[in-house]
Amino acid sequence: MPFDIDIAVVGAGAAGLGAATRLAALGRSCLVLEAGMRVGGRAYTESASLGAPFDHGASWLHVAEHNPLTPVARRLGFTLREGERRRREILLIGDRHATPAEKAAHDAACDAWEEAAEARAAQGGPDVSIAEAVPHGGYWDATASHWLGTTICGVEPWKNSLRDYIDTGLDGETPQIAEGYGTLVARLAEGLPVRLGAPVHRIRADGAITLEGPGGTLRARGCIVTVSTGVLAAGGLRFEPGLPAEVEAAIAGLPLALLSKIALRGGEGLGLGPFARLGRRLEGAGDHPMSWLVAPFGRDHAVGFLGGEAAWALAREGPAAAEAFARADLARYFGAAAVARAFPHPAVATDWGENPLFQGAYTYALVGAAGARAVLAGARLADGRIRFAGEACHTRYAGTVGGAWASGMAAAEALSATLPG
Repeated sequence: MPFDIDIAVVGAGAAGLGAATRLAALGRSCLVLEAGMRVGGRAYTESASLGAPFDHGASWLHVAEHNPLTPVARRLGFTLREGERRRREILLIGDRHATPAEKAAHDAACDAWEEAAEARAAQGGPDVSIAEAVPHGGYWDATASHWLGTTICGVEPWKNSLRDYIDTGLDGETPQIAEGYGTLVARLAEGLPVRLGAPVHRIRADGAITLEGPGGTLRARGCIVTVSTGVLAAGGLRFEPGLPAEVEAAIAGLPLALLSKIALRGGEGLGLGPFARLGRRLEGAGDHPMSWLVAPFGRDHAVGFLGGEAAWALAREGPAAAEAFARADLARYFGAAAVARAFPHPAVATDWGENPLFQGAYTYALVGAAGARAVLAGARLADGRIRFAGEACHTRYAGTVGGAWASGMAAAEALSATLPG
């Protein structure tokens, strides 16, 4: 039976590019089919909107000391800048600045939150939500859950598996890249066989692995699928024969969270130093404070982060509502007039939740689904000729570009070993 290619890769994000890089090293012919008109997936940097590199998606080189992309970034001459993990130049309580003692109490509550989660997970037993493991009722406890749970994880702690949270917890160094994380990932695509604007709607496993889309049909010996679990769960990619029940369950158990960014471009600035961080105490169930990063790399930007259901709701309302929300939140610190003067340009709001090619930011595991990542990573469809890869498939560094890249490389290695020749 004639084949067009050894291995087809669906998706040109970090996982797809990692797979293609490894396949090339193994001497396998491959083609990366990307539905969109750019590479990088959820690592996307552009400079037009803010006049300097802005990462719409991935921003931090998580666990840099173990991240496979750290040495690559340094070899290519990218500029890395480490930031302090929890330092906040301004921490608000209501309409006033927290005292040094109150800041220390906030930091201690965040430490206690993480320690409680780790201690509960160490007890073993059935999986529970993060919310069931962490402190409640203390002055800073709800704020700690908001920052460490809803904001960083992109989902409320009561939805999120404690076991998966601990298994995939990120620590160590977390530098940012001055040129943009998406810029780095785009460099990794150079020289690889990538076809843009080539969506795949169906994958059939018969004598060959046949990929079908509006652009035609491709016949391959094997295939690596790297599209998000959001797209898979929504039926954006069909499989014939259908997926096994355990794979369907794994996909359903790994929905996409949402962390949105609203970025403001400045004029006169706010008088803060580079990489200034702002936060405020949660005031009640209906309050959704943003976490702010001001003047990254000394640029005239302020980037607000919002996660969880509030982020999904704001995404549905559109960019104008997102900008109004962000300006109102930042005005809590400086006043509306000062914010208007400092940031006269239109805001930029990310759209991962509304983009049909992604349908969210990164995965979390539902309670009881902590093993879903291993199931998806280990799935061997069509006698091992179809594999999955992506951040959702990494059992240690889920939700990261480095994890996605490593997952793609591992899938390429495994699939190549399965095929003859």
